[in-house]
Amino acid sequence: LPITEAYYRDLCSRFLNESQLETLSKLSLVPPKEVVSTGSVFLDKWYDAERSLRYALAQIRSQKMKKNFDVNTSSVTGDIIQVARTATGMDSPLSAEQFLYEHRMSVLNSFHTLDLFSVDAIFEYGVRLLLVQRMKKFNKETGVVSYRKIYDSILEKEHD
Repeated sequence: LPITEAYYRDLCSRFLNESQLETLSKLSLVPPKEVVSTGSVFLDKWYDAERSLRYALAQIRSQKMKKNFDVNTSSVTGDIIQVARTATGMDSPLSAEQFLYEHRMSVLNSFHTLDLFSVDAIFEYGVRLLLVQRMKKFNKETGVVSYRKIYDSILEKEHD
C-alpha cells in the first residue's frame, strides 16, 4: 500500500475539521444496520450499497441453512442478489472474498467523485485503504486451517 492506515489518519487529522474527523474515526467496512446519515454523500451511498450486499448475502446463506432472516431487504436489488448468489456459490471462500472485493471496488468506482480535493474523496480513499488491508489479511494456508477447524466443529456438533 502507498500509505498505512495510521499515516492516513494522522495526515487527515492535520487538515480536517472536528466534524469531519469524527466521521473519519467511524469509517468502517461494516455499515450501521439502521440507515443513519453520516453527513457525507459518498459514505451514505457506500454504506447503503454495502448494507444491501450484506443483507443479500445473509438472506441467501440463511435460505441455504433453512433459517429465517428477519430484516427488511427492500433495498436489495436483483443485481445485488446475483452478486451474492455468485459469491455464495463459489467453492473456495477465498475466491468468494476476491470476487466480493472486486465488486466492492467496482461500486466505489461508480461513486467516484470528480472533486479529488473534497472530503468525500478523502473518505473514499479511506474505504479503499480498509478494503485493501482486509484483502491482504487473507492467507490461503491460514484459511484452510481455519476452514478445517470450523468444519470439524460442525461435524462434532452433528454427532452429539
